[in-house]
Amino acid sequence: SLTQSRHSRHLGACAAALARFGDIGDSGDLALAAEQLRVARRELGRITGHVGAEDVLDIIFRDFCVGK
Repeated sequence: SLTQSRHSRHLGACAAALARFGDIGDSGDLALAAEQLRVARRELGRITGHVGAEDVLDIIFRDFCVGK
């Protein structure tokens, strides 16, 4: 179904972000590691329905003419 496909896509993106996080390792950049965890959390939030401020801002700037 559409929902299962969407969930699968978001879980795949979450897993990819976690893999990138793991690739950074102990010697890597802490900011890059934190970004990958943020991406993974956002993808899980899209499955569970959690909407954060960043998601709202993305929609506003994508769908509305802000600043024109």
